[in-house]
Order: sequence, then structure tokens, then C-alpha cells
Amino acid sequence: MSSSDIYDIAIIGGGVIGCCIARTLSKYDLKICLLEKEADIAMGTTKGNSGVIHAGYAAERKYLKRDLCIRGNKLYTQAAKELNFPFKRIGSFVIAVEPEQIKKLEEERKKGIEDGVLGLELIFDKKKILEMEPNLTDDVEAVLHAPSAGIVSPYEMTFALAENAAMNGVKFFRNHEVIKINHSEYTFFITTKRKEIKSKNLINCAGVYSANISKMLGLDYFNIEPRKGEYILFDRNELQLQKVLFPIPTKVSKGILVCPTMHGNSFAGPNAQNIFDLEDISTTTAGLKEILEGAQKLVKNLPVRASIRNFAGLRAVSQKEDFIIDNTDIYGFINVGGILSPGLTSCYAIAERVEEFLKLLGVQLKEKENYNPIRPKPEQLSDFTKEELDKKIYENPAWGRIICRCETVPEAEILNAIHAPVGATTVDGIKFRCRPGMGRCQGGFCRPKVMEILARELNRPFQAITKKGEDSNYLIAKTKDIRLKKIKKMEHKEIAEGVEEG
Repeated sequence: MSSSDIYDIAIIGGGVIGCCIARTLSKYDLKICLLEKEADIAMGTTKGNSGVIHAGYAAERKYLKRDLCIRGNKLYTQAAKELNFPFKRIGSFVIAVEPEQIKKLEEERKKGIEDGVLGLELIFDKKKILEMEPNLTDDVEAVLHAPSAGIVSPYEMTFALAENAAMNGVKFFRNHEVIKINHSEYTFFITTKRKEIKSKNLINCAGVYSANISKMLGLDYFNIEPRKGEYILFDRNELQLQKVLFPIPTKVSKGILVCPTMHGNSFAGPNAQNIFDLEDISTTTAGLKEILEGAQKLVKNLPVRASIRNFAGLRAVSQKEDFIIDNTDIYGFINVGGILSPGLTSCYAIAERVEEFLKLLGVQLKEKENYNPIRPKPEQLSDFTKEELDKKIYENPAWGRIICRCETVPEAEILNAIHAPVGATTVDGIKFRCRPGMGRCQGGFCRPKVMEILARELNRPFQAITKKGEDSNYLIAKTKDIRLKKIKKMEHKEIAEGVEEG
């Protein structure tokens, strides 16, 4: 076996954690690959994420996730600067609507300040509170304000991480579901549905499937029970929030929040339901009713009729209710599992921890001379002045062809998404990179055009274009072809019957 055929590090899982680790390690002179079972990255828990960057005071002190959240929050400023993804520190409110809840907020404030959470303040002045967030319920008694909290587009950040990692040499294998792993002579033999990959070190970031991956190597010391959270998304600008709004948290979750997004929408959710099915992202009438009731306790005039989409995501919950980041008994195998909230906030700190584990394993982390931490911001129509846009259209008419009218997405943005490093190959891949299908009509007008562009640019038949990969085709054949097949089948049947009669 040639050493050139072996990766130094293989990462299983293309969510925000796997891609963040890949990007962090891409600055070193190492041969690295990432394996993702779906047709695109960021299509699991990352896609169904609230996108909230937490201040870090909420988790109990006994949990590792508290420390990593506080550290991770501080790393976002530099990451956003280097990777050019949408991120804002808008601050959050935890809202007391009853006087007896105020004591809980004071306890959280005191511990948060002691642990290094910046700017925490308890506000009692109702006039000041409503000036800071006019949509807040009039029942508010006090709020815990965390100015370091923020919002991010979780999938856009993950695409940025992956693109920068790819720019720095990381190889991405999508549609590579891992089905077996063997470990022999300090080498991991990773069998996917498409090929075998060899690596000296293996990092398990498989989300809700992380326990399954660990068990493939005989390590059966944790289980993952998915916790489903449902959401309701409201139309752009229907509820213009200034802050992320939380209720008093419970032991199970931070509660049903109401939150703005980076693109002018707002949402309510998630609820919390422990389930067993690792693929169940269905929404339910009871769940959506629970979300509306919870949200209406936080804001007045919730725009219920302006709902444009319901969706659900899964959190990977271990029996520890904490992150599992372990240098395991198998040399070179690192488990990164059970990354529930605040995993998105903690991702950069988690990557730092994995980096330290690799050093303990003796992996030579020599920085590349040509490492480039900058991922250029994708060009967007909204970035240009009228004069700049006129020039763009003159040079490239695709900037003037609007494919998605709801979100004003030109063909040029879609082409850039397809041809980017780790580019889009599915309709959802386009949707989550540059937003066609995210607006009020939810793709009713633009989807056929997006499919046509994908077919042309990827040189694939129109019916081979999928929503999100295998078994999600929109089309199976041309209507005329199906009709002709039926006619031919009938003719063959008539001929056969005639032969039998003769």
C-alpha cells in the first residue's frame, strides 16, 4: 500500500462541526478528506438549526458545552471576517413574565459574568425594554439582556467553511455513506457505498449517526436519541424583531423562541420531542400549535397568517446531555458526538479541542506556507449600486436574468453557486446557497428554471436533477415518452393475443 493512497485525517460528517474541523485543520500540511452521506453538506442538523449564537450562560457549569460555548462565541468575530458569511450580534432577551421568574434571571446573570460572558445585564425598566424590542409582550416584568448573542445563517456559514477548506486542499466526498470501518496496523479502512478510503486518523462528526459510526469500531459507550424541533417561518418583514427572544428555559430545552433571520424573515420554535427515528423531520399539527402558543407568550401580534413554511430539525442528544469529544481507546479515532445546542456557537472551540487531541496523538501539525484563511464573499445582486449592476449586466447578461422573483436572485448567483468549491449539485443545494425557493411562493415559479440551469451546467438529463440527492427526483421521463411506451405495450399485447387466436 503506497503512503500516497492514505489520508492523514478522514472526517465523517459534513455538517457545521465536520466542516469547521476540516477548515481548522486545512492550515496544516496534512492530507485530509471529509465524507458525507448526503448529496450535499449541511443537509442534516445544520440545515434545521435556529441559527442563534448564544452568549454562553445557559448551560450548567458541570457541562463541557458551557465552556466551549463561551469560548466559541468570542471566536465568531474573526471567523466572520475571514469567511464572509452572514452574522450579526443583535443580542438576546430572556423574558420574565412573572415576578418569581426574576430570581432565575439574576442567578444566570451572576454566574455568566463570573464565567466571562460579556455585557450581561438585568433590565427592569419596561419602557426601556419595549424601546429595545417593540414587539415584546406587554406582560414582560424584566429581561436578561446578552448583547454578545447573535444570529447567523448556519448553512451559509457551513458552505463558507467547506469552500475555504477545499481551497486549502481538503477533499470532499459527497454521496459517500459509510457502511463499515476496520482498523488495522494504525490505519482505518473506511468502506462507503462507493469506495474504500484509508486514513491514519479518523474523526467522527456524524451527528445523529455518530453512535452508529462509533459502534462500527466496537466502541459502544454512548447512544444518540434524536430530539425533534419544529419551526414556523414567517414571510419577510412581517415581524421585524430587534432581538432573539427566549422564555425562561426548562431542563429539556431553552424553550420556544422567536427570532429574526439574517434575511429579514422571522421564525418561532423549536419545540422538543424525543423520538427514535433518525430520519423523522416531519411536522405535526400538535407541534405547530405548541409553537404558536409558546411564541404568543413572548410577542404581541404574531403574524400567524404570514407563515410561509413549516419544517423540523433533529438535535443529536446523548444520555449525558453534553458534548462527547473523546480521544478514544482506539489510537487515532476521535469521537465528536452528542453536539446539541449550543453546538453551532461552540463549533470553532470544538475544532480547537480536536486540534489539541491530534497534538496529543503525535500528529505533526506543521502550518502550510501558502495557507489562505480568506473565503471571498459570493457576489450578490444586492451588493451593487445601479451603476455597478448596469456594468455587470453589460459584461455578463446572466446578472440581468432574474430567476427567483421573491428573493430577487439572478442567474449569475446560481451559476456561481454551482461552480464554487464544493458547489451545488441539487435544487436544495442552490436554494440554501443563494435562496431561490426561500420566498413566499417557496419555489413555485423558479424551481423549473433552477432545474434547467443545473441540467445544463452539470451536463445531466433534466430528469436526473434531484431535490436533495438519491430518491428525490422531480421527474422520471417526458410525458410523450411515457405515452409512447404505453402505446407500444398495447400494440405488443394485441399482437400476442392475435397469435394466440390464430
